[in-house]
Amino acid sequence: MYYCCEEHVELAIDMIVDEEEVAPIMEKLEIEKQLSTTCDYCTEKAIYKISG
Repeated sequence: MYYCCEEHVELAIDMIVDEEEVAPIMEKLEIEKQLSTTCDYCTEKAIYKISG
């Protein structure tokens, strides 16, 4: 599972497909969760949770 900003969505999707070989599930985080969660690839706030 990866948390990512708008810029890194494609990277997170590619990582899930490569690692788990399944179609990724993309969920938009609730506003409260966005405020406290940072992107796994940079320091921006996370907007999406990508899982497999």
